[in-house]
Amino acid sequence: MEHRYPTDAEQMRAIEVCHEAYRLHREGRVAEAIELYRQSIQLHPTPEAHTFLGWAYSYLGKYTDAIAECLRAIELDPSYGNPYNDIGVYLMELRRFDEAEEWFEKAIAAPRYQLRHYAHYNLGRLHERRGKWLRALHEYYTALMLDPSYHPAALALLNLQAKLN
Repeated sequence: MEHRYPTDAEQMRAIEVCHEAYRLHREGRVAEAIELYRQSIQLHPTPEAHTFLGWAYSYLGKYTDAIAECLRAIELDPSYGNPYNDIGVYLMELRRFDEAEEWFEKAIAAPRYQLRHYAHYNLGRLHERRGKWLRALHEYYTALMLDPSYHPAALALLNLQAKLN
């Protein structure tokens, strides 16, 4: 069977559907968003749609499904950093900390990742949970250097500094 490539119109429609799914997702309408993410993927699979579908699954506690979607995203574009970070977060939720660390490191190293401060922050959370406080401080500080307005990192840094004093 010959592979059929999507038309430009199908690709554009897939992007529109993914944007609508994202809007619904942000409004807390997760079940509806999941359906639209799936529709978008059927029209034209993108790493973004798979990553966001995984994110939606995580809202339902379906971390194994979320990880599977992120792995599909990575297959489509190994340079895209978001799914690496998200896998790390899901593994933390599953208390698989050793595995999570390598995924945050992969996110940090990913060429196409605009939100690198998330991975540094999450790596800081991981180190803090393990009692590696100096490493955690370093990651929180790095997250703030990348995005000084990222309040979760600022709060985590202050809280950890207070514990150390």
